[in-house]
Amino acid sequence: MNAPLAERLRPKTLADYISQTHLVGNQGILTNQIKLGVIPSMIFWGPPGIGKTTLANIIATESGRPFYTLSAINSGVKDVREVIDKAKQSGGLFTTKNPILFIDEIHRFSKSQQDSLLQAVEKGWVTLIGATTENPSFEVISALLSRCQVYILKPFEKTDLESLLHRAIKEDTILSEKNITLKETTALIKLSGGDARKLLNIFELIINAEATNDIVITDKHVLENVQNNTVRYDKTGDQHYDIISAFIKSIRGSDPNAAVYWLARMIEGGEDPKFVARRLLILASEDIGNANPTALVIANNTFQAVSTIGFPESRIILSQCATYLACSPKSNAAYMAIGEAQQLVKETGDLSVPLDIRNAPTKLMKELGYGDNYKYAHNYEGGFANQEFLPEEIKHSKLYDPGNNARENAHREFLKQRWKDKYNY
Repeated sequence: MNAPLAERLRPKTLADYISQTHLVGNQGILTNQIKLGVIPSMIFWGPPGIGKTTLANIIATESGRPFYTLSAINSGVKDVREVIDKAKQSGGLFTTKNPILFIDEIHRFSKSQQDSLLQAVEKGWVTLIGATTENPSFEVISALLSRCQVYILKPFEKTDLESLLHRAIKEDTILSEKNITLKETTALIKLSGGDARKLLNIFELIINAEATNDIVITDKHVLENVQNNTVRYDKTGDQHYDIISAFIKSIRGSDPNAAVYWLARMIEGGEDPKFVARRLLILASEDIGNANPTALVIANNTFQAVSTIGFPESRIILSQCATYLACSPKSNAAYMAIGEAQQLVKETGDLSVPLDIRNAPTKLMKELGYGDNYKYAHNYEGGFANQEFLPEEIKHSKLYDPGNNARENAHREFLKQRWKDKYNY
């Protein structure tokens, strides 16, 4: 039986690897490490289907190291220890050829499972490469994280995915026997969500549905075939990224019915409850913010409770939080404000802090005028003193625009009363 297209097309060398030039280009960090023969333990953080597993395999091959792999979904502490024992026997201590232990979805490892890796990494028995779609700062214990380099794998660009399709047509032993014309690629790329593995699975599905060797790929053709074979093209398990998107958009759209439906889909599919709770925590600030500050408090408490309790009881807590957030007034003002501020920083660079609001802990700083003319707000009527806090070059910038809701309308009036024209939105 033929292997899937995604497996047949899996790159074997750095030269065949698509994208991630900051890591594997001519001057990439990993390229240089492989050349030097010194491979540190590392965590690959990036979206699904971006090539984390493939890259780990390539590093092992090109550095001439034994390669062991575990999946955090179905491996326990016993499995980790068995692999480490094998690795110790196949590689010398502290040599440049110590084995590589690759752990897929390392964010799903418990604390005890991650603890079982510490000594092996610290002693140099193995070089650990972990792969995660989640922020390792939240999901990897600090002791392990401090012993690893974190490398971010960037999402594929449209051109990368199109190149992959053309490569499949040209180089794959099966597809190259057919006369395939890529007339349109928008539907393929949109359905893949930037996931290269999913893209190739869908592409292969479309090709296999044809009885002829002369095939023209159009967006209409793709959509018709995918709609008729939904279960088949979702078999990779990446559907949960589509479902979490539907879940978040339902809450943002103030639809609690849809929110609990998509929540139930994730629960029945065995989703990690902390994954859901973390998304709720982000949403509470990004999409509700100051329109209802209590939303962030409830979302944070939900995350803490879910982390302590787990399933099945966590489903009730997640449902309470999801419906509460769905029924909350919405505002993305805080989200937009920090985005505007970051863009302003990129455009204006490292502007000096005004002298009057600088700290003056030393005599010299006081003599240089640090803190002169600073108005201590509590000494003024209403606890407010009209003073400029931005650098001179950007003093008229407006970054926070309160949303149109009861709480933030009150913020708007508060700012207008104190700052007059400066906050006259």
